[in-house]
Amino acid sequence: MTTDLRNPAAPAPESDGAVEAEAVGTNRWYLSSAPIVRALVHLCVPMAAALIVGAVYNVINAGFIGSLHDNALLAAVTLGTPILGLVMAVGGVFGVGGGALVSRLLGAAEHDPAEATRIKNVSASAVWGSVIAGAVLGVLGLLLLQPLVTLLGADAAATSATTTYVTVMLAFVPVLTAAFCLEQLVRAEGASRQVMIGLIGSTVANLVLDVLFILVLDWGVAGVALATGLANIGVIAYFVTWLQRNSEHMSLAPRWFTLSRDVLEPVFGVGVGELLQASFLIVTSLVLNNLAAGYGDGPLAAMGVAVRIAQVPEFLLMGVTLGVLPLLAYAYGKGDRARLVSALRVSATTVGGVALIFSTAVVLFRDQVFSAFVSDPSVLTIGATILTAQLVAMVANGFAGLITSLFQATGRAVPAIVMSTSQGVLFIPVVLLGNLWFGLAGIVWALTVTEIAVCLVGVVILVASRRAIERGLTEGDAARAEQALENAA
Repeated sequence: MTTDLRNPAAPAPESDGAVEAEAVGTNRWYLSSAPIVRALVHLCVPMAAALIVGAVYNVINAGFIGSLHDNALLAAVTLGTPILGLVMAVGGVFGVGGGALVSRLLGAAEHDPAEATRIKNVSASAVWGSVIAGAVLGVLGLLLLQPLVTLLGADAAATSATTTYVTVMLAFVPVLTAAFCLEQLVRAEGASRQVMIGLIGSTVANLVLDVLFILVLDWGVAGVALATGLANIGVIAYFVTWLQRNSEHMSLAPRWFTLSRDVLEPVFGVGVGELLQASFLIVTSLVLNNLAAGYGDGPLAAMGVAVRIAQVPEFLLMGVTLGVLPLLAYAYGKGDRARLVSALRVSATTVGGVALIFSTAVVLFRDQVFSAFVSDPSVLTIGATILTAQLVAMVANGFAGLITSLFQATGRAVPAIVMSTSQGVLFIPVVLLGNLWFGLAGIVWALTVTEIAVCLVGVVILVASRRAIERGLTEGDAARAEQALENAA
């Protein structure tokens, strides 16, 4: 008989595997056998909190730059944002792909301990792969610095500041990619609270360094980039220390690095979708901003305000859809069909409930909410419409994100890539045709139409993939039953 680690004095109920019993009272317990609602709270709430804190930081950071009263500095940070997004996406190739595979292998290790060795290969290969890719990207960016700054759209007034900002950011690219990769690996263990602590700690450190570098030392945009880089070095130190002290199976030692196909194929199969999605988001943002600018400053201002208002419920939904991924992957690797289905059902209910509550509240009080940001009547009028469109798009995006997480968790590479890229592929023709046929209204509702279409595409692919997912679950369940018989014998 085993012991319940939550109460060492009490005997624990018999489980279907030794690993599950050992995981009680740890992050693994949340992935393996905790009640679904409790597991989702543990995994998703810290994720949403970290996203919201990050959004608050972006606003405060802009305020620091704005306090210098130099529009060229603000422009430089804005123009450099796509670079930061691309860098994080490169980290996501290794982090999201590697993290999903680690969670699946953790589940599979419950009935096949040999899978635990592969976890060392996956974790080490993901981290060092992200560092190598980041180094290559950083060097290429520095070699092509001037053409890159021009491509970002810097005019004569902003060229100098943009060059400075991008140069410092490129020097820290390996750090940024490794930090994002490590975040996903820690989350793969079910340690969402530790991820939240790391990200919030990094944000606080970033703010302190901003004050020092920008307000005290007057280093301008170089200080902004340097603060970001140093804060991410801190978060790397935290995640590496946590993994070394607490992870039973993961290793970051270079000796476990491998280029074997059984590691690279599932990692890149899922991770490449993240890179393509980020690339399309950059393109679609540029297209949307350029089209909206043709209708004057009012629509642009209204879009900016609407995006900020919709961010809170959107981040809550992202917390659910991203936070549940390790739970889905673990259940799939373990072959636990009931747990996988239950996690999906509760997650979908949560997405629908959060979307309904926030959408209803914001729609009912949208004029009052908008008036807190702007007072121009013309902006208020168009803003109410834009906000409604944003909220409907948010609901569709929430369910599409949940479907994408399921594909990533189960290692369905092609469906995951299709879901990650379909928004960008569909949005550009939709917004161009919307602008041509319906003018500003076509631009406003283009994202809504696209997100609904992406959600429908996901449902169709999910139905088509159901048999393959069921087959993977059956194989895992059979292995689990075989291991249980061996343990009994």
